[in-house]
Amino acid sequence: MCGIFGTLNFNSSQNNDEIFRELFHRGPDEQRHHQQDNLQLYHTRLAIQELSDLGQQPMTHNGLTIVFNGEIYNHLEIRAKYGMVNPSNSDTKTLLMLYERIGMQMLEEFDGMFAFALYDSINKKLYLARDRAGKKPLFVYTKDEQCIFSSELNVLFKVIRPEIDYASIADYLYLGYHYRQSTPYKLVSELENGSYLEIDTVTNECKKVKWFDISSFYQNEHKLSSTEVVEQLDLNLQLAVKRRIDSSDLDVGSFLSGGIDSGLVTAIAAAHTNRLKTFTVRVEGSYDESVLAKKVALKYDTNHTEVDISFTDLQKDIEKILINHGEPNCDNSAIPSYYVAKEAKKYITVVLNGDGADELFGGYRRYVPFRHFDFFNSGQVTTSTARLLARVLPIANEKQSSYNYLYRLLKMASYDDILKVYNSASCDLFVGFEDQFLQKPLMKEISKDLVVINELPISPLKKIILTDFQSMLFSRLLPKMDIATMAHSLEGRSPFLSKEILEFAPGLPDRYRINKITTKSILRDLALKYLPSELINQPKRGFEIPLKTWVNGELKTIISDYLLAPQPLYANIIKRSFIEDLLDHKIQISDERRAKILFCVFGLEVWFKGFYSK
Repeated sequence: MCGIFGTLNFNSSQNNDEIFRELFHRGPDEQRHHQQDNLQLYHTRLAIQELSDLGQQPMTHNGLTIVFNGEIYNHLEIRAKYGMVNPSNSDTKTLLMLYERIGMQMLEEFDGMFAFALYDSINKKLYLARDRAGKKPLFVYTKDEQCIFSSELNVLFKVIRPEIDYASIADYLYLGYHYRQSTPYKLVSELENGSYLEIDTVTNECKKVKWFDISSFYQNEHKLSSTEVVEQLDLNLQLAVKRRIDSSDLDVGSFLSGGIDSGLVTAIAAAHTNRLKTFTVRVEGSYDESVLAKKVALKYDTNHTEVDISFTDLQKDIEKILINHGEPNCDNSAIPSYYVAKEAKKYITVVLNGDGADELFGGYRRYVPFRHFDFFNSGQVTTSTARLLARVLPIANEKQSSYNYLYRLLKMASYDDILKVYNSASCDLFVGFEDQFLQKPLMKEISKDLVVINELPISPLKKIILTDFQSMLFSRLLPKMDIATMAHSLEGRSPFLSKEILEFAPGLPDRYRINKITTKSILRDLALKYLPSELINQPKRGFEIPLKTWVNGELKTIISDYLLAPQPLYANIIKRSFIEDLLDHKIQISDERRAKILFCVFGLEVWFKGFYSK
């Protein structure tokens, strides 16, 4: 895990110290710079594979130069397959040697997480590429002949000072995150998962190639028996976990909650390492899963640590946590993620997690209705009836209550616009308050993608899961974990996002995800082999963030200071009177939704005043 930065036709030499300083947390072990032709490459290294000088970057090989962020877990298998031998045990060296053999087709061979820039000086081509899921970030600025790319937006901004894109900010507020390519800056985009750019460094001609498209795998359903499905999933997960342990020269630990995903990863990992280090988090004011987690730790004799997370320093830390993201951020689970990573780093540098399991195997409670009804195509009668009921029923205030669940179902069914349906099913921020925007959200990209997905010959459940993979997972959840872990130089590895599982899981029939009202049915079946029975039927909880309490308590003063300050940025996009009325509890809205909207706007202002305006 590292940090990368580079420029084409742009002299960044005067920014060397600043670039290394801003990316130091991503690579504290070594910082190096390489200049060649009209290209400059920077790398900050967190040494995990090939700890010797043979793993240094930027790395050169027979006219090729690369800066690489991430890991290729099956690189030794690839060497054996292609008969490649080299004194260096680095996966980056494997990548360069394989490029010599088969060019960019090499990406299809990789099981890994990565973002890299590879310069082919012989053919004068620069390649910028990302992995299948988009675990490792890469942002790209292009203007005229200039191209500048970076692992993080913060350093990119400090070097080029791009202008704010107000249309993008409006979309962020409405959706709750920047969707796929979108960033808060003009001329800056995020390279999408499963894609690469090929840039001719002489003519500056650029083309984008989509080398992995998970939607194609959703259209081919498996014809395996129930037993065969469980066996194949077991084999795929075992392979993924083993690779992620074997491809590290440092000890690998595992996050262990009381849930199925991390429990399966931990159970399998324990067989591949001596006394696996496991970490369970107890969050103040939240449901305590440590008792269930300890049962797994005892069963597999792990070296177990229970970490107590307190939010006593939240008011002091909140600005720093949000600014780390380099763009407006309103995912409040970024807060516990930051503290968890900070504590884990005291014990370990590489840690396994269960990221991606919910989005691939149907882990969210909101998926259950899509198993039984197509909310993307409700029909006029259903929409009109639901709209009428939603108007007369009292607003739901308790987040985890059955009434809240039913109330949100009615709201979702009341919309005849698929964007509103999806937004209501996910973040549910400003749906119904569109008239409060001074600059209307355009939402062009996600609206277009939703239409394409809705036209695919797949079930409603697969549509919502595929959309979540392409939007929520890529644009919100994976960046949150990357920023939280790398802020503390901690590498997170996600077995559920392995090559084999990403190609296998989409083809599962719906019954293996949602069985009547049971979520993650196939993972629960697999868990019978590995986990104590008490864990298997536990509902998904995740971090139960007391956002309402924070907004009305610990963070009330700082949120009010930002939102009531003179000339806030949001006032260019949303009516200031609407936000003031929210602060004064004058808007008829649930307490939870009120807190989410206020925190979303607060995240925008922290980014603007705490970073951009400085």
